[in-house]
Amino acid sequence: MTLDLARNLDASDPLRAFRERFSLPQGVVYLDGNSLGALPKDTPARLEQVVRGEWGEGLIRSWNDADWINLPQRVGAKIAPLIGAQADEVIACDSVSVNLFKLIGAALSMQPQRKVILSEPGNFPTDLYMIAGLEAQGLATRRLASRERIEAALDESVALLLLTHVHYKYGEPFDMVALTKAAHDVGALVLWDLSHSGGALPVDLNAANADFAVGCGYKYLNGGPGAPAYAYVARRHQEALSQPLTGWMGHAAPFAFTDDYTPAPGIDRLLAGTPGILGLAALEVGVDLIAEIGVDRLASKSRALSEFFRQAVADRLPDLELVSSPDPMARGSQLSFRHTQAYAICQALIARGIIGDFRDPDILRFGFAPAYVSFEDVFGAARALADVIVTGEWRRPEFQERAAVT
Repeated sequence: MTLDLARNLDASDPLRAFRERFSLPQGVVYLDGNSLGALPKDTPARLEQVVRGEWGEGLIRSWNDADWINLPQRVGAKIAPLIGAQADEVIACDSVSVNLFKLIGAALSMQPQRKVILSEPGNFPTDLYMIAGLEAQGLATRRLASRERIEAALDESVALLLLTHVHYKYGEPFDMVALTKAAHDVGALVLWDLSHSGGALPVDLNAANADFAVGCGYKYLNGGPGAPAYAYVARRHQEALSQPLTGWMGHAAPFAFTDDYTPAPGIDRLLAGTPGILGLAALEVGVDLIAEIGVDRLASKSRALSEFFRQAVADRLPDLELVSSPDPMARGSQLSFRHTQAYAICQALIARGIIGDFRDPDILRFGFAPAYVSFEDVFGAARALADVIVTGEWRRPEFQERAAVT
C-alpha cells in the first residue's frame, strides 16, 4: 500500500470526477461521511433559489407554484430506487426517530394480540429508546437478543423485529432476506433502519419482502445537518396502516379543516406536520447526485477504499484491533478499530486534518463515502493514524479532554 499505488487507483477511478461536485475544505481528509455527508456544490444555489425566489418572491403561492406541497413525495420517489422500493412506497419527512415511532406504533396496531418488539443490544440508541418510550406507556415489551440468537428469539409473541441493517459502530450487516423471512414465518413484521446503508450499499427492500424501513438523509445522501429522513411502507400494508402521529398533513383532505381525522391514502398518511421545505430542497440535491452516480458503483468503490485502508493500517499497525469484518463484502462503508485511547487518537487525527470519529468507549470509526473520498485520502489517513499511535502524539493534554459532542 504505497502513495504511488493510491494515485494510480485514483487515476483509473471511474468516479473521480464526482469529487469535484462536492465542497471539500483544503487540507482536510474527510472520513466521517457516515455521520454527516459533505456539501454538494449545487446545494447553496438551490437553497438560494428557494429562499430568495420561491419564498422571498413567491411567498405562500410557492406551495402550489413551486410544488412545495408535493416535495416529500417527490424526494421519496427519488430515494425509492436507491433502496429497492417503488416510488409510492417511500416518503421523505421528519427524522429517523420520529419515523421509527410512527412505524413501531403502526406495526403494533396491526398486531393487536402481540406486544413484543425484538431488537439487539447495542443497536443504535434511538431505535432502542423509541421502543422504551412505548414500553413505558404499557404499549410494548422490549426483547433483546444477540445477533447469533435473533432467529431463536423470534416466536409468536413478537409483533415487530426492529434492526439496523448495517451496525452503526462495527459496520456488520444483517442478512435482510433471511431475517425478514424468519420473522414472517412466525407472523411478525419487520422494520429495517437503513441509516448506515441507504445510498452506500445495495438495498432491495422489495426483493427482501420487507414491511417497513426508515433511513437517514444527512449521511450518505448528503442532505445536510438534520436533513429530513425517509420512511418506507410496503404497498401491501399501506391501506391498513394506522400511525399514531395523526397530524394535519397526513389527513386525506388537510385543507378541509374538519375536526375528525381521516388518513390520507397510501404513503401520504405517514406525514404529520408541515414539511420543512428548506431541508427537503437541500436533500433533493444530494439524492439527485447519489442517484446519478449509482449505488452499485458507489458500493464497489467503497469496498475498494476500505480494503486499501485496512491493508495500509495493517502494514503499519499490525496489533491494532480491527472490529469490523476483514471481508469487504461483509461490512458497510466503514472500518472500526478498538483502542483504549480511541478518543485521544481521534482528536489528534482531527488536529492533523484527518476527520474520522469516535464511539464510546473505545472505537475509532472511519467512513468511506466513495462519491468524494480518494485512495490518496485513505493512504494519508492510514499513515497519520500510525504516526499518532507510534509516536504517542495522542498523549498531549489537549487531546485528552472530552468535548460535549464527539
